[in-house]
Amino acid sequence: MLSRMCVARSAFNVGHTLKTPIPKNFVPKNYVIRNYAREPRSRVAAQQPTASLWARLMAPAGPNAFSLGKGALAGASAMSLAALCYYGSGVKPGVCTEAHLWPKYVKDRIKATYGYIAGSIALTAGSAYTVFRTPALLNLVARNGWMSIIVTLGLMIGSGMVVRGMDYTPGFGAKQLAWMVHTGIMGAVIAPMCFLGGAVLTRAAWYTAGVVGGLSTIAICAPSGEFLNMRAPLAMGLGAVFAASLASMFVPQTTALGAGLYSLSLYGGLIVFGGFLLYDTQAIVKRAELHPMYGLKPYDPINSAISVYLDIINIFMRIAIILSGGGGNKRK
Repeated sequence: MLSRMCVARSAFNVGHTLKTPIPKNFVPKNYVIRNYAREPRSRVAAQQPTASLWARLMAPAGPNAFSLGKGALAGASAMSLAALCYYGSGVKPGVCTEAHLWPKYVKDRIKATYGYIAGSIALTAGSAYTVFRTPALLNLVARNGWMSIIVTLGLMIGSGMVVRGMDYTPGFGAKQLAWMVHTGIMGAVIAPMCFLGGAVLTRAAWYTAGVVGGLSTIAICAPSGEFLNMRAPLAMGLGAVFAASLASMFVPQTTALGAGLYSLSLYGGLIVFGGFLLYDTQAIVKRAELHPMYGLKPYDPINSAISVYLDIINIFMRIAIILSGGGGNKRK
């Protein structure tokens, strides 16, 4: 009411307005203009109810649903480049500067560990290709449903626990056989990714090699133990990524909540496993240095290799999904 009175102030004063009745057919021009500009806006706002939080979360995902994940990944990439330049410049003495002081058995341990890492990747690739070319096996691993998911998780986790729990003996023995079975199961699990096409998988392999090489270089150039304090934050991040992966199975990815969970699982997982690669690389060096040469149990390169191997597999899978357009990169 006060705003309407102020709008008509140029036509007559306040006292005249309150005492004199306004003719029915008299409407000032400026009153009509201001009322036309303001009144419909207030009425439309009043007619639209405020959407609940659940309705907003279940609303269709917008075009910028993956922007937060992409921004976090870009920030992590920038930090990695800065760390590579910082540690590579030699400001602090890194692991590589101490390598010439290692005794021969430490070098042999690190060499054996990375030999098992390379063998794990080769066995996984061969297993994935074999399963993809065998329709009966591919039908088993590509099935949907809770039973298939439970069996797959059980085989992966169970075979990994068996390998880690066995004692290592040099040469070819039971632990080496269990390691081959475990890598074969991992290859069978990721075999359906071959449907993405050879071009996408080849690019993903090259990108993974670049990421792994760059992060490994950072870990080697950094001081010994620089990233070994990251275990607790990385474990928390892994828990969040795992929870998001499970929750995204129940929420459609076309909704805002589902797209956010999927973005956390995809881009957040890529960042977390990149951090684990830094940690596990320096952990390999630390174990090779500290494990006694004549201890009760020999140094176990297989257990040290499995951690880095799983980091590489997770990084490769996420890069392949992003390149295929599953991370909001579909070209229009």
